[in-house]
Amino acid sequence: MQTLKDRGIWVVGASSGIGEALSLELARRGAKVAVTARRKELLDRIVSEIQSQGGTAQAFPGDVLDLSEMKKIAALVHNSIGPIDIVIANAGSHIETWPERSFKSAEYLDLMQLNYGGLLHCIESVLPEMLERKSGHIVGVASLAGYRGLPKAGAYSASKAAMINFLDSIRFHLEKVGISVTTVNPGFVKTPLTDKNDFYMPFLIDADKAATIIADGIERKRREIAFPFPFNWILKVARILPYPLYSKLVDRMW
Repeated sequence: MQTLKDRGIWVVGASSGIGEALSLELARRGAKVAVTARRKELLDRIVSEIQSQGGTAQAFPGDVLDLSEMKKIAALVHNSIGPIDIVIANAGSHIETWPERSFKSAEYLDLMQLNYGGLLHCIESVLPEMLERKSGHIVGVASLAGYRGLPKAGAYSASKAAMINFLDSIRFHLEKVGISVTTVNPGFVKTPLTDKNDFYMPFLIDADKAATIIADGIERKRREIAFPFPFNWILKVARILPYPLYSKLVDRMW
C-alpha cells in the first residue's frame, strides 16, 4: 500500500465530474496535485478550493488531443511539483449512438480519439521519465461499459473496451520494471456528462463517493477499481453469458 501524501499526481480531465472530485480528494490526502483540462477558469476554481483547504495544487490548461502540448505540460508539471508519481488519464466524453437513425463514422472515430487516444497521449507524456526512474503509476479511467456493448453506447463502449484491453496489455510489461497500471471502471456516476442521459441509470452514485473509491484503490495499487457493487459484478458476469441471455438481461435493465 502506498501513501498519497507528498506524491506528485497529474489529473488529466480534471475540470468537472469524477476528475474534479478526485483532484479534491487526492489533495485532502496530502498529494501535490496538478490539474489539466481545456477550461482554465474551471481549473483555477478547483485549485482555489484545494488551496483554501490547505492543500497543494496547480493548474496546467491543455488539450489531451494535442500530444505535443501534453508533453510540454508534463515537463511543466515535473518542474513545478517534482516527478509525476501518478498520472490519472480521465479526459473523455460520451455520445449516444443510434445507428438505425444516423450512422456517422467520423463521430465514432472522434470519440475513440478523445477517450482512447487521450489515454495514449497521457502515457506517452510521462512514460519515458517513469521508465528512467523505474517507478510510477499509470491510472486510466475507463468504464464498466467497456466490458460488453450496451444500448445507445456503441461509440463509448468501443472506446472504453480499447482502454481496458490496452491497459491490461501494457501492465504485463510495465509491472516488471516497477510501474503500476490501474484500470478504473466506474458504473453510472452523477456528473455533468450523465446529467444529459434520458434513460434509467441503475446504481447511480455521486462523484464524491466515486472519488473516495478510486483514491482508496490507487493507494492499494489495485490493478482494477470497478464499482459500484453489485452493478460491477452483474456486468462482469454478463461478459461470459451467451448472447441470448445477455440480450434478455440488458432488455430488462434498460
